[in-house]
Order: sequence, then structure tokens, then C-alpha cells
Amino acid sequence: ARGFSVPLQRPADCGADRYFDSSRLACAPCGAHQRQSAGGSSCVCEPGYRMVSSNGGFSVTCEKCPENMSGVTQDGWNCISCPKGLTSKGNCKCPNNEILVERSIDGILLNEALCMHCNGSEQSFSASDASGSRCVRCEKTFIQVSKSCDCNSPNILTGGLCFLAREGLPPKGVATVRFGQLGITLTSAWFLKNLQSSAFACWLYSNLTACQALGNMCVMNMNSLSSSSTDACGLFQYIFVSTARVGIVHSIPYWRHNLPWLYYGDQPGLASQVLEKNHFPTTFSFKGTDKDLKLQFIAASFDAAGNFLKWQSLEGGVLQLCPDTRTKLNAAFAFGTTYQQSCKISVSKILLDFANPVFYDLFLEYNGDNDQQHLWAVPVLNLNLQYNEKFVNQGSNMNNWLLTRRFFLVDALSGKENDLGKPPRVIRIASKITISIRLVSHTQRGTIYPPLITVAYTDVLIQNPETQSVTVSFAVSYEMNQSEAQIQTDIALGVLGGLAVLWSLLKTAGWKRRTGSSIIDLQTVFKFLLFYAGDLANVFFIITVGTGIYWLVFFKAQQFVSVLLPLPSQEEDFVTYIACAFSLKALQFLHLLVSQLSIDIFFIDWERPKGKVLKAVEGEGVIKSAAAPVSIWRTYFIANEWNEIQTVRKINPLFQVLAVLFFLEVVGFSNLALMDASSSLTRSSESYIAPWSRILRFGVSAALWVAIAILQVIFFAVFYERFFEDKISQFVDLCCVSNISVFLLSHNCFGHYIHGRSVHGHADTNMEEMNMNLKREAENMCSQRGLLPNTDGQTFQISISRKMRLHYDWIHETLTRKRGPARLLDSSANTFEQSTRAYNAMNKFLSSFIDHVHKEMDYIVKDKLLLERILGMEFMEPIDKSIFYNDEGHSFSDVLYYGNETTLLIFDILFFSVVDLASQSFVLAAILTYLQQEIFRFIRNTLGQKNLASKTLVDQRFLI
Repeated sequence: ARGFSVPLQRPADCGADRYFDSSRLACAPCGAHQRQSAGGSSCVCEPGYRMVSSNGGFSVTCEKCPENMSGVTQDGWNCISCPKGLTSKGNCKCPNNEILVERSIDGILLNEALCMHCNGSEQSFSASDASGSRCVRCEKTFIQVSKSCDCNSPNILTGGLCFLAREGLPPKGVATVRFGQLGITLTSAWFLKNLQSSAFACWLYSNLTACQALGNMCVMNMNSLSSSSTDACGLFQYIFVSTARVGIVHSIPYWRHNLPWLYYGDQPGLASQVLEKNHFPTTFSFKGTDKDLKLQFIAASFDAAGNFLKWQSLEGGVLQLCPDTRTKLNAAFAFGTTYQQSCKISVSKILLDFANPVFYDLFLEYNGDNDQQHLWAVPVLNLNLQYNEKFVNQGSNMNNWLLTRRFFLVDALSGKENDLGKPPRVIRIASKITISIRLVSHTQRGTIYPPLITVAYTDVLIQNPETQSVTVSFAVSYEMNQSEAQIQTDIALGVLGGLAVLWSLLKTAGWKRRTGSSIIDLQTVFKFLLFYAGDLANVFFIITVGTGIYWLVFFKAQQFVSVLLPLPSQEEDFVTYIACAFSLKALQFLHLLVSQLSIDIFFIDWERPKGKVLKAVEGEGVIKSAAAPVSIWRTYFIANEWNEIQTVRKINPLFQVLAVLFFLEVVGFSNLALMDASSSLTRSSESYIAPWSRILRFGVSAALWVAIAILQVIFFAVFYERFFEDKISQFVDLCCVSNISVFLLSHNCFGHYIHGRSVHGHADTNMEEMNMNLKREAENMCSQRGLLPNTDGQTFQISISRKMRLHYDWIHETLTRKRGPARLLDSSANTFEQSTRAYNAMNKFLSSFIDHVHKEMDYIVKDKLLLERILGMEFMEPIDKSIFYNDEGHSFSDVLYYGNETTLLIFDILFFSVVDLASQSFVLAAILTYLQQEIFRFIRNTLGQKNLASKTLVDQRFLI
């Protein structure tokens, strides 16, 4: 690499006696009596030496001039005598108003240079030009004021113009520019040269370019104005007030003849009248002709000297400083398409591309009657406005705004001190430009208020342009008054939130009834808050989903524009609602998990011994007959099946996530979330892609989640569970075939009962007898499976009496004293026998309870009232007898995932949405959503399995 390395040298590094050799990209020495040229890429002779030959670069030969001809001609090739002295470069010089003559009219070189006086008399009115090489006609103000080419006192010479001293002239201007962000006030070379002359020429002669130049200097000074200042804006205002008699332009009171239109007036509240009193005289739509679909912005452009340049359409990227995004600016003016672009641009590039400022007056073009083209003036809100204390162009209160008209992108001129040929000390850049389009409230035809362009400038102190950079942005935003929508949302939130309180109170009352307690204690309050968290989460979810789908449908489907999307700043409340919904739903989900992991469950084995067996009595050495043992494998089998269905859901979670992701990213539904008017699912990679709307992202994703989930539920309920596999119903059937009932308590005095008593009396049999029993049952040759005679009802909601619960707890205390042997072979015999006796006691007690053996703890079977089903609570309190409520819907699934699909689905949707809103990535949201599903499913399975082993005495090693 060192073999191809060259040193970096610049022309400025070469010094006075070397030049920059462009062929070698390095500095090279000049010859004898030579120095570096002004451009730095060649050598020239030193003063007092003439060139003999020159081929560029160092190929220059110099020769010293003789003593009597010590001067060098302007072209550097000859020596000449200079009677009136030499310049620093060794050339002849002449006094003011004289021109230098080195050759005769036929080109012969003179031995002595001549200084010819320009005739300023009335016949010629000539004076030397700026280079001093020829006589030209005097500037007309000299002739008008003094009838000569001299501007002698008491006349006023300023900016190369001559003015007659008289009363009424504008006051002497202050040629300073205030850079407020840096706290710097500079004396501008441009202002020093042109401010006073522009003001005089504008006031005295109504000179058009002078008036425009004065207005431009006022704009460069950020429209600053105060009663005590005579800066550019003060002089402009002086002339504006003094020329009221000359009339106005186009019936606009703020636009005087010959003057640029800079202000809308300083009356308080005028800004709100300008922006809201009148509607823009044409309408817009999302579907229709091009004239209705696009905003035709056009700008009149001027240079700093006040010359009109041309009319420019903004579609060419006129206001876009980022060079790589100008080609996509056409999309910025498609009505309804929010446009946002920003970039970092180096100060050196800004100085190169925007050396001379250009000023713009912006208009919006439209067609009037008879297709006559008209222009609507677009007001400017300059956030850096330096006006008096009455106006502050910040905040949303229009009454405090002062609207202006003219603006610029880059000012690298006013920050130059002393010499206009040198780089500026400070530049001012329009770092943020936003065009705001506001829709008229309650419009049905796409009527808008006059647009507003907001400009924020950044002052940059030039230190090292190559390393300094500025972030600039350009945006077009569409907005409408969202106060009505916010009020409606608040009303809905208040009403539904109040209903949620009532519903949570009913849930709490039902929970108190099911726990068998009537005392309102701290636990009751805590439970109410948990219920209310879940219900309030549902309220937030309903409001956010409804809001998202509303904007999705009404914004994307409209033809004539009646609604516009909320701005990102207006979406904060919506995002807050989603965050609240997720937090509260997560709390409800955790409460659900804890409740399901702490249920009491027991498997009642109805199987009775078949005959007797001989059994040796330990320690006595004798053999006695005993009842044949009943196999435990049926209980283990049912326990395993219960363990498997704990996390079964009504939908397939993996398919749900993949389907949502497929429709969003592959089909292209995600494109509906863009802040543009298009309802197409595809976008060209070359076209501009609008920013995302968080409301639309949530609306699209939530709608897909709900739609796919509903389709899944319908598919599984109508087809899959009917024709293939219904694990919940099959579990009930399996209990009956296995001759095992399930008794579970989700609350202290409430739970569920699955009647699995076999109609054949025995289930511990061989294959032949099992098949025979099933055949008899299919042919209705045996009794029905129901708990009551001649019924099929096998599942019940049970509300048990307090006495029944106390007896259950007494037996259960013994049962749970030892959770089950850690190892069957190493277990203590006494502990094992104690647990076995407790298990048998519980099995005998519950089976006898079901058989109505305990009259003091009996139960009745009845149907639930419709209102009880709707409210999810029981009106009757089981004081003397327990109550078994007929259940046709397998409500025992409430203690499983299966019966809480709504809660799980809403939690998944909110989790997906929160991740997406934080990352703006549907893919990441899908991956994390599936991971959290699997993590919580693992936790539910693992802890549920431990609870099952603890409550039923089923060894956990047999739960697979």
C-alpha cells in the first residue's frame, strides 16, 4: 500500500514562492523572480519584472525592467514608464476619474503611460468604470442630482448612488444583522453597501429592484422590527407607512405598489382570520382528476439584489435541500400524502450550492371561473421572527402569531463582514420547513383552509466547513381539528369506564358469593381492583380498536375528503390508551394464571373391587382374604389427559401469528398503514414511501388479528371439533369410559363437576368387554350417562355449602400433608400409608356425597336462570344444601386456557401492538409474540402439573 501512497497537498499549502502543479497534485517551486499567481496554479513575475515567455506553470521566464521604465503593463509582457506611480503589483496607477492608457489607438505600446481624464461635463457625463480602463456614462442619480458625475456635499453618496439631501429622507440605516441563536450581531458588508442606497432609491424613485432588495434585507434580518430600530425592516416599514397614498396591489391592503409584500399586518388576532376566516376556493379528492388530486404550489423567486428570477414549481425540489430526495418531491403534493424527509448536509456543500441567496414568495395555484388560473398567497410562520414583544411565533395560539410572506433557504451573504469577496462568518439555514394543510371541519367535499408554511432557521458559525454539518428537513402535513373526535373518545371512555365499574362490582359480588364470605375486607377491595383492571383493559381495547378501524376505513375509502389522519403529536393519547390497555390486560392475565394454578381438583374413582384376593398380613405370618385392588392407571391416564388440555386453545397460536404476518408483509396490508390516500396493497420501490401512522398500524394489525381469530374459532367449532377432534368433549367422554369423575373447586365454595361414572359399572376390564360395553351404549341398550336418571348431563357448575367445604378441607389437609412420594421405593411407609388412607377417604367421601349418602351435606340439581348465566353469578346461597347447576357448555374450561380465549387473544394483540409501535417492525412483533406465548404456556404447563400432582396424589413422574 505504501508504494501507491502520495502526500495530500492543497494550493493554499504552497505559499508565495511555490505553485500547485495539477499534473502532480503537489506543490512545485517557482523560478527566479517569480511568485504564485492569484489562482495558485501557475507562477507570475514579481513586481518590476516582465514576462519574456510563459507556457504555464513554472515555464515562465522573467526579465527585470530598466530603471527609466520600472512599471509593467497590465498584461505583464512589457515595461513602461509610470509618471503617476505604481501599484503594489508593479502596474501603473491613475487618480480617480482617470483611466490608464498604455497603447495608442492602433495598439502600439507607449513609452510612457497616460492618465486620461473622463469628461464629466453636461455634454458627455462620463466617468471611469470600476476597473479604471475606460470612460462610461455616469450613474443617472448623479446626473439628476448634481448635473455632473460628482456627488459633492451636501448631497449624499451611498451604495454608488447620489441622493439630494432634503427633509423626509429615510433615516440612516443600521447595517447590522442579529444572529439570535448565537448571540452575535454583525456589521454586514452587504448591508453596509446596499441598505441605505436601496432605501433612498425605493423611497425617492420607487425603484422596483431597490424596493425588492430592501425587502430581502429585512427578510435576512428575520423580519425584525421595533419602534426604536432603523435596521432594514425599520427602513422598509418607514417607506411602507410613507407611501400609503400610492395604492395597493390586487386589493390586498398589505401589498403596496412598488413594494414587496412582507407582512400580513400586526393587528392582534389577524393570523387566525387569515388562516381560518376564508376557505380555499377549490376542493380536493382522493380519486378524480389530477387537478383535484395535487396541490399546485408555485413560487416567485428573487435574487438578493431584488431582480425577479422566474416562477418555479415546488415539484422540482426547489425547497428541498437534501439532494438525494428531490426526485421524490412530486409525491409531497399528492393531496392527503404526508411527506417527511430529512438529512444531514455538510456546510461546505451548502456554501458551494447556495453561495447566493434566493428569496421566495409562495402561492397555491387553482382554477377559478371559466378555468382562469389564480394564485392564493401562502402565509409564512417564521419561528425565528425577531419582532416586538406583542408577537411570539411559537405555540398553537394563532392570536400571538405574526405572519409574513417572503423566506429563503440559505443566507450566506448577510454574514459576511468587511469584504463581500471573503467567506461568511455566519450563515443562516432553513433547517426545518413544513407546509401544513388543514381540512375545514364538517366538510364533505374536501374543502381546506389556506395552507401555512412554517420555517425554522439555524444559525451556523463557520469554523471548519468540511467537518460541520446541519440537519435539514422538509415536510408536508395534513391535519384537521381533532377536538370533536377527542370529545367523543372521552365520552365513550367515561361511559364504558362507568359500565366497567358496575360490571366489576357484579364480578366482585359473585366472587364473594362463591367464596362463601360476606365481609368486605382488604382482599375484597384488592379483588375488585383486579376485576376492574381486566374490564378497563377491555374498555381501552374496544376504544383503540374502534378508533383504528374507523380511521382505516373512513380515511382510506373516502373519495371526497372529509377526514384527515391525526398528526403524530395528536396520536399520543391513542398510544397512551394502548399502553394502559396492555398494562391492565397483563395484570388480568397474571391474575388468571395464578387463579388457574391454585385450583383444588380431585379425581373420583368409581371403580369397585372385583372379588377377593389372598393377602399375607405383615408381621403376623398369616394369610387373609381381602378385596381385590383397583388399578390406579385409569386415574393416571385421566390426570395426563387433564394435564394435556390445560393449555389447549380455541385457535392455533402459531398459525395465528404466521397468518397475521403473512397478510401484513407478503400480501401487503401493511401498506394501508401509510399516511397517504392510496388504498393499494402494493407500492413501487422507486416511489416515495410515506411515513407510518401509528393509529393505522394498530388498526390494520388488530383488525387482521381479530378477523383471523374469528375465522379460526369458526373453523375449529364448526368443522374441526365436529369432524376431527374436540379435546374438551373427548375428555368428558374419556372420564365416563374410565369410570372417573372430576371434582374441582376454582373458588372456596364454587367449582365444577364432571360426572364420569360408567353406566356399565366397571371400566377396569379387557378389550373384548370394553368394546361390548361401547356397542351396547351405542345401541341404547343401557342407561344414559347423566348424573340424574334418564339424562345426558355430565358437566355441572357446583355451589357447595360451607359444611361441605369444611369437611373437604379436613380430609384435604391430611391428603396434602405429604405432596406425594418423591421416590416410591424410598418413601416412609407411615407417610405413604397415611396419604393413601387420606386419598381413599377423599375418594369415598366425594363418591358418597355424589350418591346423596350424607343427608346433612346433600345437594340439589337445577338449571341456572338466564340472568344468572348472563351475569356469571348465582343468586341462591347454598346454606343447607349444595347446588349443582346443569351445564351444557362445558364451563369447566374456565379453569383452562380454552375457556379464556378472549383474554388470551386480547393480550396477544396488545403485546404484538406494543412491540410494533415501539419498533415499527411487524416481523419483530410477531417473533416476540410467539415467544411470549410459548414462555407462558410452558409456565402454565409446568406449574399446573405441580398443582395437579399436589392436589390429586398423582406422582408427578407419571405426568408426561
